[in-house]
Amino acid sequence: MTTHDVYESPLVARNASEEMCRLFGARRRIITWRRLWVALAEAERKLGLPISAKQVAQLRRAAEDIDFAAAARYEKNLRHDVMAHLHAFADKAPAARGIVHLGATSAYIVDNADLIIMRDALGLIRDWLVNVIDALGRFARQHRARPTLGLTHYQPAQLTTVGKRATLWCWDFVRDLEEIETRIDRVRFRGVKGTTGTQASFVELFNGNMAKIARLEREVARAFEFENVEPVTGQTYSRKVDAQVVCALAGIAASVHKFCNDIRLLANLKEIEEPFETSQVGSSAMAYKRNPMRCERATGLARFVISMASSPLQTAAEQWFERTLDDSANKRLAVPEPFLATDGMLRIVANVARGLVVYPKVIEARVRAELPFMATENILMAAVAAGGDRQALHERIRKHSQASARRVKEEGRENDLLDRIAADPAFATVNVRAVTDPRAFIGAAPQQVDAFLRDFVAPIRRRHRRALGRAADLNV
Repeated sequence: MTTHDVYESPLVARNASEEMCRLFGARRRIITWRRLWVALAEAERKLGLPISAKQVAQLRRAAEDIDFAAAARYEKNLRHDVMAHLHAFADKAPAARGIVHLGATSAYIVDNADLIIMRDALGLIRDWLVNVIDALGRFARQHRARPTLGLTHYQPAQLTTVGKRATLWCWDFVRDLEEIETRIDRVRFRGVKGTTGTQASFVELFNGNMAKIARLEREVARAFEFENVEPVTGQTYSRKVDAQVVCALAGIAASVHKFCNDIRLLANLKEIEEPFETSQVGSSAMAYKRNPMRCERATGLARFVISMASSPLQTAAEQWFERTLDDSANKRLAVPEPFLATDGMLRIVANVARGLVVYPKVIEARVRAELPFMATENILMAAVAAGGDRQALHERIRKHSQASARRVKEEGRENDLLDRIAADPAFATVNVRAVTDPRAFIGAAPQQVDAFLRDFVAPIRRRHRRALGRAADLNV
């Protein structure tokens, strides 16, 4: 069978980066398993167990020489993937066959490898978030003072600015970055704990020398750059770790969904659009269409990740005493796939945020259409300050507003409220156009953008400067 004959995950084929796909690939997983076997043998030899330098050297040389076909044959017979790969590894390092995996349980290999890969995957997610934050920050700076119609309940509200709205999207992703950094800092090595977490096998191997056992665990953990080790475990590390990580990814998904939905709505209003390439086709039937397919895909991936958040929680709740194996089949799906999907949707968001297309004239037209209603209070106060009767002026504005609203809603014509007020002798003392300059209605929005970029975005750029500039080209 070729790749075209069997199902291929769209997360790999269409969405996730090659780097993330390789991270969760079989080769990376088995090489990590073998590195764990080598690290254990090295530490055990260093602490006095009868393991030779030749045995360790042979293991190290064979670490990346993987015969997947041989492992598959072993697993078909043994029905145990770790033992299958242990035999395949020993075939490549026959001198070490008797000492590899000494005192260990499968969870030493699988769980520690999962934590190593998960930590690295969180690092990739962190870097994509940094690029999204940077792109939205640049967009916010560019449009910091551009007035736009604010919407609450998806109905016209007071004015804001395009840049200020972008900071709302950006702030969600900053929160997500803080959560991901927390998760990275709190990933602990499962350690060298034995079958039920009691280290009984190592107590036997080291004749009860607890200092050596503690040192063994520290040595192996540091070989993989872990300063912290789980203080207690059953056979496995607590599956709450997986749940916390996937919930953090689901938080990112919510931010992605919010941002992309807003862009989809703005595209319908013709105010802001995602990038659209010169040869891109929007619809197979309607040649004029510019569908927001990138944001649509990202919201679909986001919905998938949000839905996946419950599965690791259920697994954590389902573990009996020191461990049950019903976590394994679920974990093979419920951890890698949210990472692949989150990687994919952040690539889309980075791509979109870097290429957002703004249509100022459309934005200005919508502001002009709604601003007259918002400006009536300012006009009223200016007329009263010039000596007018507040109640009489209020009544005149009310009538003008109703007449203008009927014109807009019933006749589909432009809002002429300002023209009506300007033509009314009762408001002759007011410069209606000056009072209704949109820039007078955006409050401190530009200054809020400046402060947000200074206090939150700039420190992230400094802290993660090496992550900036990741290419966000999409697979399709």
